[in-house]
Amino acid sequence: MSSPRVAVVGGGISGLTAAHRLRTLLGPAAEVVVLEQRDRVGGVLRTVDLAGVPYDVGAEAFLWRRPELRELLDDLGLAGEVVHPAGAAASVRAGGVTVPLPTGTLLGVPTSAARLDGVLSAAGTAAARAERDRPIDWAPGGDVALGGLLRDRFGDELADRLADPLLGGVYAGRVDALGLRATVPALAVALDAGASSVTAAADRATAPPPASPASVHASSASVHGELPVPAQPPVFGALRGGYAVLVDALATGVDVRLSTTVRALNRLADGWRLVLGPDQGALDVDAVVLAVPAPAVARLLADVVPTAATAAGEIELASSVVVALAYPEGDATRLPATSGVLVAAGEPVSIKAATHSSRKWPHLTASATDGLVRLRASVGRYGEEATLQVDDAELVARARADLATLAGITAAPVAVHVQRWGGGLPQYGVGHVDRVGAIDDAVACVPGLAVAGAALHGVGVPACVGTARAAAERVAEQLVAATAR
Repeated sequence: MSSPRVAVVGGGISGLTAAHRLRTLLGPAAEVVVLEQRDRVGGVLRTVDLAGVPYDVGAEAFLWRRPELRELLDDLGLAGEVVHPAGAAASVRAGGVTVPLPTGTLLGVPTSAARLDGVLSAAGTAAARAERDRPIDWAPGGDVALGGLLRDRFGDELADRLADPLLGGVYAGRVDALGLRATVPALAVALDAGASSVTAAADRATAPPPASPASVHASSASVHGELPVPAQPPVFGALRGGYAVLVDALATGVDVRLSTTVRALNRLADGWRLVLGPDQGALDVDAVVLAVPAPAVARLLADVVPTAATAAGEIELASSVVVALAYPEGDATRLPATSGVLVAAGEPVSIKAATHSSRKWPHLTASATDGLVRLRASVGRYGEEATLQVDDAELVARARADLATLAGITAAPVAVHVQRWGGGLPQYGVGHVDRVGAIDDAVACVPGLAVAGAALHGVGVPACVGTARAAAERVAEQLVAATAR
């Protein structure tokens, strides 16, 4: 097997990253084929032209502290395209008013330093503060619904007004259906280690690492003017030209076959056969990387790795919509001086969040000379699919009505883009870590097969890149070993 052939099923960020890594590891003689069901690559990364400016209508930003995407951008020569948000703070709509999003929480779980009186009532704040003094009965290694834990420990207000909008923005889900161990793993680890309360666990999970002697000396010296105070690293990053810059770079030089459906996956004596869509035949390869949503993983592995298929079939998906709008700057479209607003559960509006992009991302304003402001509204959570079954005009009308309520924006937009994400986000429910462990363990026993994607170890772009690299490295190692035999 001097020139191996590998199929990557799925042309999203996970599939494209896996293909890129395979080409690097296997060399130019290897044949790497990406099979994508849609008529474009990128998956839930999509950049559109919004009134003449590249604008992301899928994933918006990535966590800067995670190294996986930063390393990929360096590898592709795209590090210079990274931009960071301005200093504008976020807000939350709760109890009929818009207030600053409290600091000092871990995805809405309060630390002892959290100030909650702005977003919670006096009674809700008192209930939340009392949690740290209540003993907790926690079974190490266990998993519970995050919403149930927060309601029991802090009260309904904190779950509905803080944790639900924050987690809803990440997973398009409801806090009551999300599992603690998969969504806030650091909190679960702190509870396993014996934290006396959820507040104490949040304190432990957010504590900075111990300072080294050198850094202590540097901090002391900076106080006396000998050294500059080191700047805090940014939390988020994005790309100046949108995620299209990354997608295009990954797809360059790759054999991508669009509008190609993989109907079945069959094991051969020396590899795999992919049965393709009508009139598309079949493709025989030495190895396969599946970088597709969980239901597709379940379908393709049903006969060849049934244990993994069963676990993947238990991962549900949520649908959502992004409505992007551009407005002329003016009194009727003056954005609040915040990066955006999250919407608490129970508020009488349709959208779950709005991002004030022209306030949050300085590069959007710097690159535009048209005097327009741009923003995006997000609609839809898990279980709300029926509310999205309306035409685009109705979704735009709902978003505009809500933006008038939340931000006083009453002008007509000069440009609009509606992006639907059917089944776009996997739900990390109770037991998700065990389900993913079952997938990983079962697939690891099958040579020439690997799985990657958002359904596994995180929905963010860096996490997807990490699973893709691991999948490619596993397959490449096996192919190289087979060649050496």
